[in-house]
Amino acid sequence: MRVLIVDDSKAQRRILAVRLASWGYRVSEAESGEAALALCEEQGFDIVLSDWMMPGMTGLDLCKAFRALPREGYGYFILLTSKSEKAEIASGLENGADDFLAKPVNSDELRARLRVGERIVGMQQELVIKNHLVGNTLEQLQRLYDSLDRDLIEAKKLQQSLIRDRHRDFGMGQASMMMQPSGHVGGDLVGSFVIDERRIAVFSVDVSGHGVASAMMTARLAGLLSGGSPEHNIALTVTADGNRGSVTPEEVAFRLNRLMIEDVQVDQYFTLAYAEIDLITGQVQLVQAGHPHPVLMRKDGAMQALGSGGLPIGLIPGATYDSVSCVLEPGDRLFLVSDGVTECPDPLGNELGTEGLITLLSQSRHLPSPSLLEALMWDLANFFVGNDFPDDVSGLMFDYLGPT
Repeated sequence: MRVLIVDDSKAQRRILAVRLASWGYRVSEAESGEAALALCEEQGFDIVLSDWMMPGMTGLDLCKAFRALPREGYGYFILLTSKSEKAEIASGLENGADDFLAKPVNSDELRARLRVGERIVGMQQELVIKNHLVGNTLEQLQRLYDSLDRDLIEAKKLQQSLIRDRHRDFGMGQASMMMQPSGHVGGDLVGSFVIDERRIAVFSVDVSGHGVASAMMTARLAGLLSGGSPEHNIALTVTADGNRGSVTPEEVAFRLNRLMIEDVQVDQYFTLAYAEIDLITGQVQLVQAGHPHPVLMRKDGAMQALGSGGLPIGLIPGATYDSVSCVLEPGDRLFLVSDGVTECPDPLGNELGTEGLITLLSQSRHLPSPSLLEALMWDLANFFVGNDFPDDVSGLMFDYLGPT
């Protein structure tokens, strides 16, 4: 501990300095408040032992100036005084003094008071060290967070690129898509691909959980349901003469289930709505694997929820799936949607549900599909009372135009 003794009496300074040095303190001396303040500006003293009554700057003035100095650690200030009035003691405490010693100074009491100062300064130094450690740790965490944030932003861009076109024109039909993850990245995926010159497929996927793991699974599924790489598409086949074919929607779900359980082997599953559409006849074959019911929107305004539920994919080995069928007429629409929409809660915790979804779709059915999807997002935000939905929100609207 570094101690500064301030007294206009040289004899008093020497007496105190000898005592403190014998107790192991590093001692400096100053003959006035001004000289003491100059030393304090140059050096960091742990304890200042100052006479109250001095010519020029008094001990109380020095205490106030000492407290105003910029310093990292705490300095313990003891005033030596013959004053004993309560008002003067209170004034000293209010101006920053930590303790008082009555003159003439008792050696044992002095040593005891210095030890109190040591403990307080020591605890404060320990806090400073711990604060530095906490500050360094927070700085490292911030750097890590910034790095992760940058990576997640890039991951979001990559995931959004899985839906390159939010609107696709197939000639006799059009597909419009929406996707809004609840975080940087999400576990929803919607898309479409061409099977052959008269058939297309549309799908909606919702991987369990949120975040990077779910996003990585959607990236893999995007490859398995990609029209750009038909040789890797789990739904497509190639005949001996090189023509494209396809397996049935229920076989697509079966293959994906087997792949998840036998090959991927992760603690994840996903729900799926997958439909194969004949653009000439309007015939739809659809499989629902634990996904919300697709909605058939007739041109005349009638609406119908399709499917019977089905098992999610990746839970039960050997699970089988059934398909349902319908026929689209020109002007009809088919809407595939994730449970981020149907399970979206209002402020009281009541979910929108399939009936609520049909109500919202009915309100905006006069709009073209891209505008209808945008209106649905606004209506969902009003229902939820906010835009930060608790789950990923996605959907695909297919407009059947029919042969021209």
